[in-house]
Amino acid sequence: MTREISPPPLKRRRVVHQSSPETKSHSFRVFSWNINGVDAFLPPTNSKITTFFKPTNSPSGRASPPKTDHETTSNSLRAFLSRHNWPEVLFLQELKIKQGDCKTVAALLTAINSPLSKSDVLSQERTYTLDTVLPRDKYNVKGFQGKLYGVGTIIRKDFARGHVSLIREADWDLEGRVSIVQLKKGLGQDRPLALLNIYAVNGTSSPYRSPDTGKAVGTRHDHKIVFHSRLRDECLELEAQGYNVVVAGDLNVARGVLDGHPNLRTYPSQHCLNRADFNAKFFGQEDNKRARAHVRASNEKQACLDAIDVFRALHRTERRYTYHPRTAHWGSSCDRVDLILASKRFWEEGLVLSTGILDSPQERGPSDHVPLWVELKGPG
Repeated sequence: MTREISPPPLKRRRVVHQSSPETKSHSFRVFSWNINGVDAFLPPTNSKITTFFKPTNSPSGRASPPKTDHETTSNSLRAFLSRHNWPEVLFLQELKIKQGDCKTVAALLTAINSPLSKSDVLSQERTYTLDTVLPRDKYNVKGFQGKLYGVGTIIRKDFARGHVSLIREADWDLEGRVSIVQLKKGLGQDRPLALLNIYAVNGTSSPYRSPDTGKAVGTRHDHKIVFHSRLRDECLELEAQGYNVVVAGDLNVARGVLDGHPNLRTYPSQHCLNRADFNAKFFGQEDNKRARAHVRASNEKQACLDAIDVFRALHRTERRYTYHPRTAHWGSSCDRVDLILASKRFWEEGLVLSTGILDSPQERGPSDHVPLWVELKGPG
């Protein structure tokens, strides 16, 4: 197989090498995972929470502590956190928790913080907070008894105490798709940082109803286009307030030919329009070219976030995928629809250190998506 030559790095980017002491002592990690429903991660009553993975070194670059012999395989988010050496932030998408279901939310928090073994000490560095954003749209969240969508933001307590200023919803999001974490200034950066946990709309031909009247006002494809605009505007407003922005989650769009296997989805044609709309609103010409992203020529001038797709910026044309449907053999049909985006100025200042996709059946667990992660400059 012929290996392609990567294009040159972006101009003005200051790279901090991973091997430097600065990186090791002044960084933090954000993991993101569409878990396709929280139920599989909640242990049965009176059962012991044990490890979801067999002991191995973490693909995210940091060795995990050895597991004890009595730990056996089950679905455990705490074991996932342990396996990856207690990351500061974990974003979850598609919780599938109904609005007002406090019992399930409490069970999730308990599962995250229940010790795996006697040696699993519940210190501030191994205990987490949980904030959920659940759907509140009575007309568009009717299926499955309202157990649809929803995002969860899990933050290590020591990091939350020292660096988190605010965790909030977006006023315009009624479907439980957006959680915004605003950090304090002083993470080794000139500007404060905002982290956005996103579960973007999946475009379909199903009707989208007015949240006020319940009347059909278009399709879910139309709603996806509107969601793109609102998310872009939220990010631009944060940048206008002086924040750098990092967006992580399931964006429900494969950007271009590098991001679909064996082929990029092009039917129905609205998927192509959704893809072009996303690329136009979130990325500039340079990033779209590097990603071989699908774009359409247009005379219409519109605002653009001009963000950086950090996986494409660091790994160029490498083909890795985040969505692996359980109805197909592993690797036979997959897409990169979970993304991490960063403000261009944040990238150019060398504050994005590394990123990766944990693409294996074991890492996928009971979901149909695999986790991804990014390491950012700041005190871990």
